[in-house]
Amino acid sequence: MSIEKQSIHGQWSSRWIFILAATGSAVGLGNIWKFPYIAGENGGGAFVLVYLGCVALIGIPVMMAEILMGRRGRQSPINTMAYLADTEKTSRLWIGLGWMGVLAGFLILSYYSVIAGWAMAYVFRSASGAFVGQNAQQIGDMFAAFIGSPEKLLVWHSLFMLATMVVVARGVKEGLEKAVVSLMPLLFILLAVLIGYALSSGAFAEGFNFLFAADFGKVFYLCESVNGVETCRFTFGPILTAMGHAFFTLSLGMGAIMVYGSYMPKNVSIARATFWIAGADTLVALMAGLAIFPIVFANHLEPAAGPGLIFTTLPIAFGQMVGGRFFGSLFFILLVFAAWTSSISLIEPAVAWLVENRGLSRLRASMVAGIATWAVGILTIMSFSDWAFSFHFLGQKKSDGLFDVLDILTANIMLPLGGLLIAVYAGWVASRKLSRDELAMGDGPAYRLWYFVVRYISPLAVMVVLLNALGVFDSWLS
Repeated sequence: MSIEKQSIHGQWSSRWIFILAATGSAVGLGNIWKFPYIAGENGGGAFVLVYLGCVALIGIPVMMAEILMGRRGRQSPINTMAYLADTEKTSRLWIGLGWMGVLAGFLILSYYSVIAGWAMAYVFRSASGAFVGQNAQQIGDMFAAFIGSPEKLLVWHSLFMLATMVVVARGVKEGLEKAVVSLMPLLFILLAVLIGYALSSGAFAEGFNFLFAADFGKVFYLCESVNGVETCRFTFGPILTAMGHAFFTLSLGMGAIMVYGSYMPKNVSIARATFWIAGADTLVALMAGLAIFPIVFANHLEPAAGPGLIFTTLPIAFGQMVGGRFFGSLFFILLVFAAWTSSISLIEPAVAWLVENRGLSRLRASMVAGIATWAVGILTIMSFSDWAFSFHFLGQKKSDGLFDVLDILTANIMLPLGGLLIAVYAGWVASRKLSRDELAMGDGPAYRLWYFVVRYISPLAVMVVLLNALGVFDSWLS
């Protein structure tokens, strides 16, 4: 029998609440623009199939491991790893994994809040008709002027952080749970409304084909036209992209899933819940693509615009189409909701630790963590102002300021390293009894398959993600 332990912070009311909360953590700004964009660029439906395979081999096994560790420890990631080190008789150096997850979430939220603040501002800009009749140059100038104004960014960054801490301060039941119960259904409703509009855009079939038409040639071959002659060569680029996104999209390695797992009821199946979370996260990304790309194609815009798709390309479409003010506002509200559900999970590990180790009330812990995160976020705001400076960081070809440093440090190093260590701990360091007890799968084929994957396949795959993010394979892909 496993050692029964209860979290002092409370627990989710049901399996579905946990699934909504963990899905909210996973669904963020990247789901709304990044997945549809990279899927279309790398083979559409073929890339989606490769991505789903990567989710199965990387995302789901590592998420199961992170959840089971969290549920066994029933504390913040730091204290959970301390508890596991003691009960599993492993080195206390593994507490560093908890610290890294808490720090990663803290640093990510510091700049994530700034970007989410942009979405908040654009809700009001769209509603006011600021995009109506504007051409691409004017929209671009508007965006450049906005992010170049530290005062405006500070206001929106502050408002978003305040909204985040109001939820977190209310605790698991009254704060986190009520927020996800309200926000996640609304997020799906907003996506459905936008897809409904996209159906009437006249370019839904084109957008659908862009996202789902399977072209395995784009997944395995890179073709370029030089002087009118097309040459193709084998490439791992899209496959590595799918592997990386499969890992990052589920919020692994940043302590959020571990702390959410610590609030998970004992009678809930970790395996079933994880499959639901991965499925819902992928569904949101695909729905976002179905909402976005028909609008892009209907307005003869460039679908492969990357991050600019949100703040410089789509506003052009919203400014030109019938009902653009309304649907543009809905779209940016959707972005805010997606960012909000992620942000509360990013700061929760730090708040939980302050309550457990410093004896602070939930309110005071939220204030301390929120103010500290807000202050670090000012460094990101500076990166977009006249105070920005350029330098190279960890071999990157170009880096423009502290925002890039934080992004590279967290996304390229801390998260994959955290995921790698989670897989290693669950598969190699901790006893099999720990995972068997928490997964409650017995010692049958399903458990043995998971154990094999988390021991051998997932660590290797996450290591490839880490090395690729650090640019080790750049010479192979160039």
